[in-house]
Amino acid sequence: MSILSVNGLHKSYGEGDACLDVINGLSFSLRRGECYGLLGPNGAGKTTTLKLCLGLATPDRGEISLAGHAVPVDARIARQRVGVVPQIDSLDPDFTVEENLQVYARYFGLRESETEARMQWLLDFASLTAKRHSRIAELSGGMKRRLMLARALVNDPDLIFMDEPTTGLDPQARHLIWERLKSLLASGKTILLTTHFMDEAERLCDRLGVLDHGRMIAEGAPHELIAEHIEPQVLEVYGDNVEEWAQQMRQTTDRMEISGDTVFCYVHQAEPLLQSLTMRGGLRYLHRPANLEDLFLKLTGREMRD
Repeated sequence: MSILSVNGLHKSYGEGDACLDVINGLSFSLRRGECYGLLGPNGAGKTTTLKLCLGLATPDRGEISLAGHAVPVDARIARQRVGVVPQIDSLDPDFTVEENLQVYARYFGLRESETEARMQWLLDFASLTAKRHSRIAELSGGMKRRLMLARALVNDPDLIFMDEPTTGLDPQARHLIWERLKSLLASGKTILLTTHFMDEAERLCDRLGVLDHGRMIAEGAPHELIAEHIEPQVLEVYGDNVEEWAQQMRQTTDRMEISGDTVFCYVHQAEPLLQSLTMRGGLRYLHRPANLEDLFLKLTGREMRD
């Protein structure tokens, strides 16, 4: 049985000519113990999907089952088994690290003895034991995100919703968060993750869905989607007169894209391009295997979204 199931979900805002379809026939499900990623450009419907799944917004049509309960009808009951890490920190600046966890535990009706029994594990998990009595203003950005994660685990949830959990963090803090998430998955927790970091999704997600304009446009394991949609090798070429070189070599590539001053060549056989670049001065290049970012850009486009 899926811990989260979404079927035929629709959500729009506004009326008449101003009506905007945010979610349009969305369906997916999460298996217990997996990390499922929702990817998509800004405005694709990721955050709205999370709100609908948590019962914080009401769908126009469709069905949602969360932890065995119908949402939004039984959302309050379902959320007892769910933890949430939102995009924006919502810690209380007037409280210490420990007090933030204690107050949040009361929302779930946990007795003080239950909270205290879990407190040391939460602090150790977040590497915040030394900051137990510190106020929020004394914490770094990475510490605050780790505290948000620890807070989401106060009720020992089965499923954790994470909306861009590492945005704004430095590489060291991101890697620490990744380690903590992997340990949660190893312990049997389920994670629904939204992220703009393709390396994060590729490292953490067992499966992922790509959203655009409220629709699911691709779904599967990261490596399977890359193999299905993208040529195996990529050359990024840039430098003087790169567009002239690109015109000469266009027929040698399976697919070519130009973005700014960089030419992206997607190929099955890279040798002809590499030979051409060796003989031509003034051009620099990166030769690499295709990755999740290539998939994302092919499916959703390179143009900026506001």
